[in-house]
Amino acid sequence: MLSLNHLDIRYGDKHLFKDLSVQVHTGNRIALLGVNGAGKSTLLKIMAGVSDCDDGVRSRARHFSVSYLPQESSALVSGKTLYQEAESAFAELLELQKEVDHIHEQLTIIDHNSSEFETMLQRQGEIQHRLEGSGIYTMRARIEKILLGLGFLTEDMDREASSFSGGWVMRLMLAKMLLAAPSLLLLDEPTNHLDLTSLTWLEEFLRSYNGAMLIISHDRMFLDKVTSTTWELSLGRLSIYKGNYSYYEKERVERKAVEKAAYENQQAHIKQTMRFVERFRAKSTKAKQVQSRVKQLEKLELLEIGEENRQIKFSFPPAPDSGRDVLTVEHLSKSFDGKIVFNDVNMQFQRGDKVAMVGVNGAGKSTLLKIISNEIQHDSGAVKLGHNVSLTYFGQHQAQELTPSLTAFDTLSLSVEDMTLTRIRSLLGAFLFRGEDVDKKVSVLSGGEKSRLALAKMIARPANCMLLDEPTNHLDMSSQEVLQNAMAQYDGFVLVVSHNRYFLDSFVNKVVEVKDHQVTVYEGNISDYLRKTGIEEEEQKAVGKKLAPAEKQEKTEKTAGLSRKEQRRLEAKERKEQNKTFGPLKKQAAEAEQQVEKLEEQKAELEEKMADPDLYQDQEAWVKTSKAYDDTSRRLTRWYEKWETAQEKLEQAGG
Repeated sequence: MLSLNHLDIRYGDKHLFKDLSVQVHTGNRIALLGVNGAGKSTLLKIMAGVSDCDDGVRSRARHFSVSYLPQESSALVSGKTLYQEAESAFAELLELQKEVDHIHEQLTIIDHNSSEFETMLQRQGEIQHRLEGSGIYTMRARIEKILLGLGFLTEDMDREASSFSGGWVMRLMLAKMLLAAPSLLLLDEPTNHLDLTSLTWLEEFLRSYNGAMLIISHDRMFLDKVTSTTWELSLGRLSIYKGNYSYYEKERVERKAVEKAAYENQQAHIKQTMRFVERFRAKSTKAKQVQSRVKQLEKLELLEIGEENRQIKFSFPPAPDSGRDVLTVEHLSKSFDGKIVFNDVNMQFQRGDKVAMVGVNGAGKSTLLKIISNEIQHDSGAVKLGHNVSLTYFGQHQAQELTPSLTAFDTLSLSVEDMTLTRIRSLLGAFLFRGEDVDKKVSVLSGGEKSRLALAKMIARPANCMLLDEPTNHLDMSSQEVLQNAMAQYDGFVLVVSHNRYFLDSFVNKVVEVKDHQVTVYEGNISDYLRKTGIEEEEQKAVGKKLAPAEKQEKTEKTAGLSRKEQRRLEAKERKEQNKTFGPLKKQAAEAEQQVEKLEEQKAELEEKMADPDLYQDQEAWVKTSKAYDDTSRRLTRWYEKWETAQEKLEQAGG
């Protein structure tokens, strides 16, 4: 368990946290929400111990380990390969393995009757016991599974970790955290640097993760699938919702209505009381009643209405008329340094098409977008724009091309001539530039703010063909909603690279998949695409489970010419032989499953005990309970591995 008690941080007149107390227990799956500047990342840093807080505010049970993934990472300079860097997640266990190997060597050369021999033998037993429940013996398989799941390739394993870009370094940091398997994962925007394939893999991994997690994310579909509790930071206070993001959205509306009614009732009461005080302040006969009401007001705890995401309406300028065919790509090919990015790409889109482009990182999505926008040249083939097509393009690099001396407001007003001041401010507001933010100079903006301003500048220009590369990376959910609603109403052509499924699902009607140097076009939105590709994978699995043609032929040859009775006798013999193989494995799997269920119940009971604050007052009881918890956790890990091993053997044997 990790807890924060009476956390109070104030900046000037603003409370970042106001007497905030909260606990995280094993198994909790929490989404942390709040408007920009509410203090979400700061809260995560305090919980991780990265940022300081007053003594006694943060407390953590001895067995409760915590790992923290920040939004951005610093460059790696370790000199290790990718595999070695991932392996460092097991550094403590590897040191224990070295120690036990050294003890084993020493035991062969020292006197077996000496006290030193006895001491070393005891230490060897302690280490072996710990290593057996640690998973170190399946370390390589786990490292490869997680690195490959997060999008790294087998040939990347021996590459220097420092040679990877920032986004890939973030994936490596995430991989190390998942390998370390702490009691609590603190994840600040973990999906920002993931493609759709890696994102869906991470979802499945986290759904089966045994530890707790606290996640900041602007991907509502990811939160819906992974979390089961939602925390909302607002005005320095934390509200807790017992459900995922979709539940929170509905429940929040109801709570806000109650909150607003209570606030309005209190304000009406205050006004009525103040009118009484003002009216009778000078009358001596009412002095006692006036003083009583003044004291009531002084004791009154004033209610506040939580911060609201203002609903900003925005729509794109009308798209200029164009021909029916907007974009045609014929036999397009591109290579870099002799390495093929894609080859013989053909596709055609019409006016009004809204297209999502997906694929793993490095597949060539951004390259294809840049070729279509004429940012870079292709090797062969052709890109043809239709009659009267005007194209605009948003890429991450465009944030660096903004004029540093201009303000956010000036940047937008100078890029479009016929946009009213109100419309400019509405557009800036949609992209989180509100109040005094519009007068900030580009030179002082953060990377995310520059990216949002570049996006606003791009979409303010009238066009009928828009190309966008990861437009939602720095947008909160409110801004994403404004943009996706505008996209749905836009009457031009859109081609967008994004891994944000909820954002895309609301307006796209086609999906372009870039994979293995080829491009495939699917009809429908992202959900349709995932269903289609998922069905294909399931069909492939089903085909794999069926007998191969050669096996079918062999079986037919075995029974050819036999009577029905002889065939049944032969089949019974084969079943008996299979039972000899599968029987012991099924028994092992069943035993392991029973032990896992039993130990999980014991672990849950111990967690309930450890959640009781009174336990910490009795040191002896705490030590006993903590030791029982550690022992149960180790045994549970061992039985999990035995269960998985037995199941794998059964699958390999075809049982």
